[in-house]
Amino acid sequence: MLSRSPRDTDFPWWLVALVGLGLYAGWQLWTSEIYWQVLTTLRRGIWITVIVTLVGFATASLMGLGLALMSLSRSLFLRQVARFYIEVVRGVPIIVLLLYVAFVFAPGVVVAYNWAAEIVGLDPIRTRDFPLLWRAVIALAVGYSAFIAEVFRAGLQSVDPGQIEAANALGLNRWNRFRHIIFPQAIRTILPPLGNDFVAMVKDSSLVSVLGVLDVTQLGKVTAASNFRYFETYNVVALIYLSITVTLSILLRRMEQKMRQGGRR
Repeated sequence: MLSRSPRDTDFPWWLVALVGLGLYAGWQLWTSEIYWQVLTTLRRGIWITVIVTLVGFATASLMGLGLALMSLSRSLFLRQVARFYIEVVRGVPIIVLLLYVAFVFAPGVVVAYNWAAEIVGLDPIRTRDFPLLWRAVIALAVGYSAFIAEVFRAGLQSVDPGQIEAANALGLNRWNRFRHIIFPQAIRTILPPLGNDFVAMVKDSSLVSVLGVLDVTQLGKVTAASNFRYFETYNVVALIYLSITVTLSILLRRMEQKMRQGGRR
């Protein structure tokens, strides 16, 4: 039986301090008209941040799982394609990917669509008809898929080979082996780093403001430029992101502890 680490029994003083700061910030929001006006303005951007994060992360996870399976494939071609994609995308900063997808990839897609539309007799579209919001979602999905692919690959490879051999002996095909044997065991290894990537994407979603997408960060810049209350405005921006990320971190830590306890039984 594994002994508990002293870190697991530490009283969360950091959380007490954080709650104290949160209560003070809440009191400021409730009593200060300036803070309340800023929050009312930024509240519209929270939904954009949530949409960008959820859709981008879901897409990145599906792409990452596919890339991980390709990298573990018996086919040399698929393994090399997956490795090429992962290494290239991981070597490019997210903000560069955003700009590349927005101003190179998206116009290229529009050109390709118009070429196909001309053949089949459909109406052409303009580049500006490709919303910047979805360009940003695609860029984040592409950027994070390479990192998530490595998380999935490591998790799948952590499964005891004896389990796979036993599944083969039972006559399970590749899909049933993956569905019933490999993935349920690998998910315990995959979830903690996958959760960390999710929290990281919440923060990196602020980068979509460089494209003019009206998320929390962009609305904060516009608000501060109009009311010149930079201190109050960016305090609220930071508080919104901090509230989301800390809440997610606590939930993910609880989930990790439950999975760890389940693994000891």
